[in-house]
Amino acid sequence: MPTRTAQGAKCLARRYYTSQDIYEAETQNVFFERWLYAGRASALTGPGSYFLCEVESESVIVLKDSEGEIRAHHNVCRHRGTRLLTEPRGQLPKSIQCMYHAWTYALDGALIGAPFMDEVESFCADDYPLKSVPVAIWEGCLFISLAEELEPFEQEFAPLIDKFGSWTMHELEIAHSISYDVSANWKLIFQNYSECYHCPGLHPVLNELTPFRNSSNDLEEGPFLGGPMRMAVDGGSMTMSTRRCAPPLGDLSGEALNCVQYYTVYPNMLLSLHPDYVLIHRIERVAPDASKVICDWLFHPEAMAAEDFEASDAVEFWNMTNKQDWGVSALSQKGISSRAYTPGPYSQLESMIAAWDREYLRSIGED
Repeated sequence: MPTRTAQGAKCLARRYYTSQDIYEAETQNVFFERWLYAGRASALTGPGSYFLCEVESESVIVLKDSEGEIRAHHNVCRHRGTRLLTEPRGQLPKSIQCMYHAWTYALDGALIGAPFMDEVESFCADDYPLKSVPVAIWEGCLFISLAEELEPFEQEFAPLIDKFGSWTMHELEIAHSISYDVSANWKLIFQNYSECYHCPGLHPVLNELTPFRNSSNDLEEGPFLGGPMRMAVDGGSMTMSTRRCAPPLGDLSGEALNCVQYYTVYPNMLLSLHPDYVLIHRIERVAPDASKVICDWLFHPEAMAAEDFEASDAVEFWNMTNKQDWGVSALSQKGISSRAYTPGPYSQLESMIAAWDREYLRSIGED
């Protein structure tokens, strides 16, 4: 593995942030090929609960079936292709029925009703289940893949599979969620997250809690990048008060109790692990110059059940920081869109962006 460096590396050219052709190449080579973070398993509360995962032309129903198994199906009726569900989330009865001609599917995808199709001699319902989408569950996080040739999740995610067991993330539930519309290309959000060169000026409160030179990294090349950053206050957390909102998670001990861990999970997840909670950003592309970011604050349900539990200290801190980041990302998008823009050199403090760029270029076939 090469030593992480920004030596000789420059920012990406303007076309990577503005071109519709690049955007479409990303769709085909990245978002239709990689495992994508879709949401938390705990968001599916019981049989029939579902949410939709939208990826460009594709809509995927992620649900819990009557046996409690999590499944995913293309949101496409097998009769004439009509979208089956339109609400982004909800509760289904024991089936999914197309509003057009009432073809009806069990939650496991089997076709169980097709009015008047018994008049077609060659018709067999078993030939027309909903088309399934592969699902993987890791640490309570749901991933789907739209790839025609699927790389096993355990193989693609091997560097992360057993890495965060001490946080018992699979037990955590969403305490608060905020969706942000960001007037910037999705890559600018990843690149902003990957360095703290900007922290002293843009994030004075964050920089007091985690001085910008306190970072280290244990994953430095490939689709998963990041590492721990030591906090200035022992026994604290990333909150407005610097105090923890909840007891330490899992079996964390030692130095892990005084660090926040930051990881980019290519291509649509930012993972921030604190001693007392976990923050996940899920990034959705909207256009070359627009993105949506869904931010979830995860706590242990026992902590959430306590009478004195209050997540607002952590929520307020990251909502403030998020808005600072999204604002400067939008300004970056505006500047990069100018004909005056030419790629500038990265500093050594931005070496993780250089590594992220290398993975991005490999993923679209331009390495």
